[in-house]
Amino acid sequence: MKQFVVIGLGRFGSSVAKTLYKLGYDVLGIDSSEEIVQSMADSITHAVQADATDENTMKALGIRNFDVGIVSIGNDIQSSILVTLILKELGLKYVVAKANNELHGKVLYKIGADRVVFPERDMGIRVAHNLVSSNILDYIELSPDFSIVEIEALPEWYNKTLRNLDMRVKYGLNVMAIKRNDDIIVAPGADDIILEKDILVVVGKNKDIEKIEKSI
Repeated sequence: MKQFVVIGLGRFGSSVAKTLYKLGYDVLGIDSSEEIVQSMADSITHAVQADATDENTMKALGIRNFDVGIVSIGNDIQSSILVTLILKELGLKYVVAKANNELHGKVLYKIGADRVVFPERDMGIRVAHNLVSSNILDYIELSPDFSIVEIEALPEWYNKTLRNLDMRVKYGLNVMAIKRNDDIIVAPGADDIILEKDILVVVGKNKDIEKIEKSI
């Protein structure tokens, strides 16, 4: 099971951390504010008050054992860059960093960030689901119970009709559209065939979407 460390528990960071935890993953949250850490204590696996720009502190927290690091420090661009650099130097395979603007994003990529997100364009929840499963390409929460997701077709779905797949019964999901190259098949019929590289736009209960994420 993947382990995630989220550094900076503001609006974006806390959204990512809570969503990953709800999906059943181990999540360590780090923030410099004791008040924020206390407020997150029951929402994730562990919440720690620490200075993430101190490499020795990060080593002591065992950060190198985590699979994914999410740097979501607020407006302190210097700290954001330094923490991203520390995570990469400690050997984290995948580091996602929040950028405030395009220039900040370019610097983060230059120093080794594997992915840069802009909160204005990328909701924390959407990013969390994409981190859990690379097949989940987009995630839009309609309500606390229902969401729309884009799923890249799984190999076991190739060359099968929607009737054969019976996704409503098997997964509890309804297929709203199929994206194929530059075309979109809206409201596909039961005899439409799923091809390799197709993207399915589905709607369903969050609990059913979580099941398919964990099975991918």
